[in-house]
Amino acid sequence: MGKLIRITTVPMALRYLLHGQMLYMKNAGFDVLMVSAQGKELEEVLAKEQCPHTVIPMTRKITPWQDLICLWQLIRLFRKEKPAIVHTHTPKAGLLGMLAAKISGVKVRIHTVAGMPLMVEKGIKYRILRFTEKLTYRAANQVWPNSYSLYDYILTQKLTDPGKLRVISKGSSNGIDVQRFNRSMLDPVLLEQTEDQLQFDPGLTYLLCVGRLVKDKGITELVDVFTQLHKTHTHIRLLLTGQFEPDLDPLPAETLDAIRTNPAIIHIDWTNRVEYFMAVANLFVFPSHREGFPNVLLQAGAMQTPIVCSAIAGNTDIVEEKFTGLLFPAGDKASLSAQIDFALAHPADMRTMAGRLHQNIHKFYRQETVWAALHEAYTQLLQQP
Repeated sequence: MGKLIRITTVPMALRYLLHGQMLYMKNAGFDVLMVSAQGKELEEVLAKEQCPHTVIPMTRKITPWQDLICLWQLIRLFRKEKPAIVHTHTPKAGLLGMLAAKISGVKVRIHTVAGMPLMVEKGIKYRILRFTEKLTYRAANQVWPNSYSLYDYILTQKLTDPGKLRVISKGSSNGIDVQRFNRSMLDPVLLEQTEDQLQFDPGLTYLLCVGRLVKDKGITELVDVFTQLHKTHTHIRLLLTGQFEPDLDPLPAETLDAIRTNPAIIHIDWTNRVEYFMAVANLFVFPSHREGFPNVLLQAGAMQTPIVCSAIAGNTDIVEEKFTGLLFPAGDKASLSAQIDFALAHPADMRTMAGRLHQNIHKFYRQETVWAALHEAYTQLLQQP
């Protein structure tokens, strides 16, 4: 079916956002080549996807000279490989990959939009990000937001020609592995190890947040709200799983101090067993300021963990207020506190909402469903003159 090149800025995205997808396309007949910067996840990606990989040393920061070098390397790669499709994910890979693909004359150029930093920026940084986003879309001939709310945002902001826009299936970049995120499939030994790691106490109530520990993910508000709630709800614990990013989006010193010193806040630096933490959690709290179509909400939903999340694009495609979970305005600490308080007081209602979301995920968001729709879209594009 021709050569398909999939590009992300760093291999972490290949490993955690698109896992299994490249192998599926390979088995469906595509000659798949993966591209990203070097990274510790690369060895695992190669073993899982069974597709070759080329390193292009892209960065997640604004690095003009390095970006020009990477652009030239991508142009050389595309002229050598002659791909039928170049499909990019993440902002830097999208900008460089789409520009290089257009310069190289690649027929099908697709960029998936999975969250947009400009949605929470202002001033000069907003203008720069808006310009680079529009430049990426101009170089692409297909722009695929991974949620309908992102689709609407792009249309409203007039970032590209509406004819380029398309949401695959019901949304999501990769769907959900319903075998992995399944309470009945958990390994009892690993579950016990997870409980031991947390010094789990069934008499306590655990609030879980999964993701990068940065301001953009709403961690500052969450820690502040939890600190206040814990004064009257002494049985609650906050479990944060994720890494700090001091170079890109550092947390305030007082938030860092609270995470490190409050005995009711448990920080797990990194885990590849997030489903086990979701299994022991009583409530999944996701206060992010911007998303595309967040995998962690699908994962929590598949694990039947009740959800409180911010009412932002992407989240609202998955969670409906008081039907499949609870929503609050992003950054609004009073509303976040009130929703957590409601969830703590009404556990049976929260379990009912979680059950409805679980049904939706199995109906619409299985990985195989998303992959098949993606393959069909590729095939249609290749058949067009």
